[in-house]
Amino acid sequence: MPMNSISLQAAVELLLAGDRFLLVTHRNPDGDTLCSAAALCSALRRAGKTAFLYPNRQITEKYLPYVNAYLPGEDSFTPDITVAVDLATENMFPEGFQAPVELCIDHHPTNSFYAVATIVWPEKASCGEVILKIIEKMHKKITREEADLLYIALSTDCGCFQYANTNADTFLAAAKLIQYGADNAHLNLPFFRKVSKARIILEGMIYDGMCFHRGGKVVIATVTREMLAACQATEDDCDDLAALPGRVQGEVVGITIREMEDGFCKISVRTTEEVSAIDICRAFGGGGHEMAAGCRISAPVQRAKELLLDVVDEVWP
Repeated sequence: MPMNSISLQAAVELLLAGDRFLLVTHRNPDGDTLCSAAALCSALRRAGKTAFLYPNRQITEKYLPYVNAYLPGEDSFTPDITVAVDLATENMFPEGFQAPVELCIDHHPTNSFYAVATIVWPEKASCGEVILKIIEKMHKKITREEADLLYIALSTDCGCFQYANTNADTFLAAAKLIQYGADNAHLNLPFFRKVSKARIILEGMIYDGMCFHRGGKVVIATVTREMLAACQATEDDCDDLAALPGRVQGEVVGITIREMEDGFCKISVRTTEEVSAIDICRAFGGGGHEMAAGCRISAPVQRAKELLLDVVDEVWP
């Protein structure tokens, strides 16, 4: 392990030694990075610390009610310690963030160990499970609000326990969070059971335009800005689009290409055990997990698709 890899105890000691904390979430923040950071922010405040989340401009309306209380009233907050949560590499820093990071808490096996100190548990399905252990070490138990936040973190990162990263520890952590008071029945409604009309229309457009290669073993879905405008979809309607290609029977490699405003395409790759999603995304400077990874490609949608298919052929001859 790298020299800056630290233990759970060392991470807790570092957190308890500081006074002013800024918690950083990654670009295009999901439930794991946002709610894990918010739960840790709550625990730090309970320990008498001043703590805020970095004001990530890409936080969507879906998650804002859960994390709003942890955002600073102004952008000029100066921390003693900056903590990156669920943030594997420096190229995933949110817009405007450039400060050094004293501690990184993560679960991605592709973590680049950019921080002064790093705790990475790649066997965990979510960063929320790491944060749970840290808070328990700090306070012996967690609050009901922290339990809700960590349930969102855990459940969204494993697709409500459907994805291959789900293991026995995932269920044990979820059970513990429910024992702490997490309202799983209430939380599952907005995150897994209810979607907007725009999302329904968008999914129909995505399915209609899906491309199939190698007899359906490679499935590619594209999401263009024109499609989003046509169905009046917002960022909230784009949550977990990466799961859609994987619904095709016989699929081995599922790729979702989303056209962004800055000229890049955001790429999400999901695979079975037969192929490494990391190997595909690494070709474009990305990373993640063996069966779930991502990257960005500076190219139009069609060209990005061609480049990805070439890499798939190299990684999976």
